[in-house]
Amino acid sequence: MDYVSIRVSTLRGDQKIDFNAYVKINDKMILYLRRGDSFEGERLKRLKDKKLRKMYILTDEETSYRSYLQKNIETAYDDTTGKDIQTRADIIQGSQQNNAEEVFENPENIESYNYCKDAAGKYVNFIMSNAQAMSAVMKIENTDKTVSHHGVTVATLSIALAQKLGINDPKKTQLLTLGALLHDYGHHNTTLNLNQPLSGMSPEDLALWKKHPTEGAQKVQDKKHFDQTVINIIGQHEETINGTGPKGLREKDMDPLAVLVSSANAMDRLITFEGVPKAEAAKKLMIDHVGKHPLQHIQLLNDILKGL
Repeated sequence: MDYVSIRVSTLRGDQKIDFNAYVKINDKMILYLRRGDSFEGERLKRLKDKKLRKMYILTDEETSYRSYLQKNIETAYDDTTGKDIQTRADIIQGSQQNNAEEVFENPENIESYNYCKDAAGKYVNFIMSNAQAMSAVMKIENTDKTVSHHGVTVATLSIALAQKLGINDPKKTQLLTLGALLHDYGHHNTTLNLNQPLSGMSPEDLALWKKHPTEGAQKVQDKKHFDQTVINIIGQHEETINGTGPKGLREKDMDPLAVLVSSANAMDRLITFEGVPKAEAAKKLMIDHVGKHPLQHIQLLNDILKGL
């Protein structure tokens, strides 16, 4: 029998599956979830705890899997279904993560990029139009410390920050979100251990870390379907307004949306990769990164996190 891999991030919510899902153990396919069951609750938690990123389905059931995805995401975005906001957020967050991973793995694929872009616009609307949406998304812990999950969190913080700054133009917020989702493309398939403070990195690791924005931007610069704003965010998200980033750019040299993503990225790096509690992250950012990010951004991000 032939199998195809699927991402665990797409398996969310209480919708029953109409395909069998397998895990691969010692080159053997073991049935994990039968047709008619769902990936909610304890089943999903066990997969996350095992840090399992991919499962498998039979090739001839791929159409059923695609139908499951489509129905799941349509239901999650529908305000009239009566589903609780946490279930909807779980599905939508997983979908955004999956979209980013698709682009990471196939940046030359125009269809994957455009799908991710369209979905980014829908995500903006979900966060901005549902009072509890951001809190629900931010409750989803990045247990396996992936850059794709980190990208969704940075996108979420960026949307909330943009909203507080009065940036509501749909085109700008869509590109802001897309750039935030893909900002760490330079870390895709990296050997660098990201789960450590920058101050604790060895000189070799720090040198590798400093290269990732430029390398990520260079890899997609020739892809005509990539929006220049997105490329700017990928290449500039580690820059700081005082010129102490990897390229030495100052605020006047940066794409304005990249400045915003840089602030959100710095905040979530502390939370996700350095283990700083959400309640203490803004204070630490203000003290340890003084002058690197607009003070207004840090204050607003602090307000956002307090409101979760």
